[in-house]
Amino acid sequence: MSESTSAVPPATKARVFVRRLVSTVALWTVILAAMFSGSRIISDGVFLLLIAFLALSGLVEFYGIAEKRGLACFKISGVVGGLLLMIGTFLNVTGHLGTTGSPARVNDFETSFLIVFVLGLCVRQFLAKNNSAGIATIATTLFGLMYVPWLLNFIQKINFFPFAPGSAAEAGKFFLLYFILITKFSDMGAYAVGSLIGRHKMIPRISPGKTWEGFGGAIVVSTGASLTFVHFFGAKMVGMNYLHAVILGVVLSITAVIGDLIESLFKREAGVKDSGALFPGIGGILDLLDSLLFNAPIMYLYLRHILTHP
Repeated sequence: MSESTSAVPPATKARVFVRRLVSTVALWTVILAAMFSGSRIISDGVFLLLIAFLALSGLVEFYGIAEKRGLACFKISGVVGGLLLMIGTFLNVTGHLGTTGSPARVNDFETSFLIVFVLGLCVRQFLAKNNSAGIATIATTLFGLMYVPWLLNFIQKINFFPFAPGSAAEAGKFFLLYFILITKFSDMGAYAVGSLIGRHKMIPRISPGKTWEGFGGAIVVSTGASLTFVHFFGAKMVGMNYLHAVILGVVLSITAVIGDLIESLFKREAGVKDSGALFPGIGGILDLLDSLLFNAPIMYLYLRHILTHP
């Protein structure tokens, strides 16, 4: 008689929540500890390595999802392009290319890079002997670059934002810390409230677990975290006050949920549950970054055009 093996019970929602929280806190603790180390070489070097790692790993996962969906892409060209984009932006925002690091100069670099990248993809398609789906391949490769490395580049722009003389030396780091915490509190608020009292599904065909109650929890928890952060560290954040804290708390929580849904849409079409398995309780890099990707440009644009606008 063969021995019967009992099935391993699925993890409870509470256990999944704890795993996600621990993985998220552990990763961002390493990043923020390096950023506030007091050494420019350590903070900038570790920051570049981590942001490049996140961008390239996320880009590889995206191309993997696209391939499972049956979409061809120039994976190597996309990854190399993503790396060059991240490094080029870093050298611009830190002034190592002889620029002032001003937003306009950095934007000019990124625009020029994207033009050259698109032309390069077209030339790459000229050389492809067995790929007749040129438009789809070029579009998928370009979208991957825009979705992951280009959006993540706004994190660099926040961290190295050129504040006016006399501003707090680490103002950019506090804005980056603020933006990450508010976004992740939105994630945790949505998950916790949705797990406890969620009854009404938002878009079940895309993400069966998302509820309107969780959406409300994301807004409340994110806004509360925003007000708390500004209460303690607002003096180190140029132009920040309680009104801006409420606006950003609401806006960033909403776009965090939308960003999560966008990645869920990609995974649903590809028939995968997680983009990867790197982080316990979270999944892959994209599962960690999904809510940050669209929040990064929103935080940057708010910082540039509202908080620091003359």
